[in-house]
Amino acid sequence: QVQLVESGGGLVQAGGSLRLSCADSGRTFSGSGMGWFRQAPGKEREFVATINWSGVSTYYANSVKGRFTISRDNAKNTVYLQMNSLKPEDTAVYYCGRARDRGSSWTTYEYAYWGQGTQVTVSS
Repeated sequence: QVQLVESGGGLVQAGGSLRLSCADSGRTFSGSGMGWFRQAPGKEREFVATINWSGVSTYYANSVKGRFTISRDNAKNTVYLQMNSLKPEDTAVYYCGRARDRGSSWTTYEYAYWGQGTQVTVSS
């Protein structure tokens, strides 16, 4: 059974930074694409960033491009999301997911496993 555990969320002022981590308990982490999504109150879960199995390919939502960076450490079974220049509209619960295959994946349907989420709140 795969378990994903996010950490690193919190309260930060606008312009600040946070680094989210997602630890994966599965044995096949290094063979799977990974992604970060977020969900604000009253809104659907939306794509933030994705990374393929090797870490070579990454893609971002337009709203975070240039501010957020996704990375992974296959030796530690962990994927990260470095968030800089945070804005109040970044406030949401952030979820990491493990994709069904090795590539980068943009939609929730392409993910087989999800973490429980970590709250990020950006104050103005």
